[in-house]
Amino acid sequence: MDRNEHSHHASSFGAAAVAYAAHRPDYAQDAVCWALESAPGPRVLDLGAGTGKLTATLVETGAEVVAVEPDPAMLAELRRALPDVRALRGCAESIPLPDGSVDAVVAGNAMHWFDMAVAGPEIARVLAPQGVLAGLWNVMDDEVEWVAGLAEVSGSEVIGPRDTPASWRAETGGMHLPRTGGVARFGSPEQAGFPHGQSRTAETLASTLATRAGVLVMLEPEREALLGRIRAFLASRPETAEGEFTLPMQTGVLRVRRL
Repeated sequence: MDRNEHSHHASSFGAAAVAYAAHRPDYAQDAVCWALESAPGPRVLDLGAGTGKLTATLVETGAEVVAVEPDPAMLAELRRALPDVRALRGCAESIPLPDGSVDAVVAGNAMHWFDMAVAGPEIARVLAPQGVLAGLWNVMDDEVEWVAGLAEVSGSEVIGPRDTPASWRAETGGMHLPRTGGVARFGSPEQAGFPHGQSRTAETLASTLATRAGVLVMLEPEREALLGRIRAFLASRPETAEGEFTLPMQTGVLRVRRL
């Protein structure tokens, strides 16, 4: 994906903020606890917080959370859902917080949108010494047969390079954390996966997949044709044809410590 296409995908979510809030999954609490377990204190920045899916889980752990999100429509949904959370407009490349003001920076399904050449030093700036940076991604468990079939029907615009456990590990394991002034600011990355799931019906799962960036940027006829194929597949499978079912997932975590 070239830079212009990447930017187009990254900016596509605001138009679907309400659907994103309604259909995107939360994050496994065990994954969030692991992400934060070595943080030196309770102050946590949710960076690229979207509509607050990860923010809500952070609040449940007792963290002192501030959320930062660049898109005004997404930020409005977050403020509506979590009125007691301090929520600021900003981005990973320009974080509206003082130096050393948080003990952890987390990003839920967002770090791959950051320009890490700029965001890496900026994240290091706001982190306290020995602070933690953690990216979390919800991925679909394609070791389950029907999930693998769904991935095949959906194609790479829907089930992308970080959307299954094996591909997530490969894509994020070498995520670039640049040096600042020639000095390394982060230690070696650690990865872990935690079981998760989301209760869906065939229609709400199709609605969830419709909030993926690759789908949001499609022309309407192309998008409707794709969603039609997805609905037809789900209707053909005994696991998903009727009523509610659990979409098997994992929450994958990439964790590094600020040096």
